Amino acid sequence: MEYIAYLHKDADSDYGVSFPDFPGCVTAGSSLEEARKMAAEALAFHIRGMRADHEAIPAPSTLDDLRDDPAREGGIAFLVTPEAEDRTVRVNITIPENQLAEIDRRAKAAHLSRSAYMVKHALLPQTPSSHSRNATGSMVIKPVPKDASRPGRRRFRQIA
Repeated sequence: MEYIAYLHKDADSDYGVSFPDFPGCVTAGSSLEEARKMAAEALAFHIRGMRADHEAIPAPSTLDDLRDDPAREGGIAFLVTPEAEDRTVRVNITIPENQLAEIDRRAKAAHLSRSAYMVKHALLPQTPSSHSRNATGSMVIKPVPKDASRPGRRRFRQIA
């Protein structure tokens, strides 16, 4: 859904953004790009707050609806799509028990939940030395010794 926003700029100020469908939802940016980005963030934050308070989210107005809106005077109307909310999902993984215990120990030391710890560390930026690739650029896969609890199965691990 896209909502109309008004962009205003005075000579000695940042670019201000307001939303006629959401009175009180305002933001600003020092550049047009920053104002556009901040508008999407502010609108998403405002809508999340309204949902948390069980308030109805208004349908987007049209430019025809806002033709006589005094707040539009001196401003430029543009469309803003609120940033999408990330939906949390449950996943199941298979992991050796000793590794899970180590993750739990580290998560506790970092004052994080197991899930938060795993997500945070999985999304850390990769450095060139943190993974191994062969001449074609493919990840190098190295065999791991057979698991004594699962005879006959060979497991592999990715060097990362």
